[in-house]
Amino acid sequence: MQEPELTRKCGQTAAVKLAPSGASLARRVRICRGFGSKFLGLMFRRKLAEGEGALLVYSRPSRVQTSIHMFFVPFPLGVFWLDSGGAVVDRVKALPWRPYYAPSAPACYVLELHPRALDTLRAGDRVEFYEADPRS
Repeated sequence: MQEPELTRKCGQTAAVKLAPSGASLARRVRICRGFGSKFLGLMFRRKLAEGEGALLVYSRPSRVQTSIHMFFVPFPLGVFWLDSGGAVVDRVKALPWRPYYAPSAPACYVLELHPRALDTLRAGDRVEFYEADPRS
């Protein structure tokens, strides 16, 4: 199956903006397309700065495949599950060392950001991805 259109033109990192306003949510998220990079996500990092994160990409909508764990992630995350068009279908504050989080609806993307992003991004909001500025 092919990657959803929303991220197909992005390289290894992307900037995330709220649509249609263009407000920045993150200046640099690592795009995880392969099994290994999706499994590792943000594991083994000591902290996550605001404006950074990870985007796990799946070829088709799923609740099971887009579930996450928080093993070896020693800090909370704002986790957003997105459909193929970038709309938020679910969100949660994921806490360290929890074994399982899954969306309430099928998703194609899992966006893991600093927990303060939960103050900005709500269910039904839409995000867009752009090539990240290499200087950031």
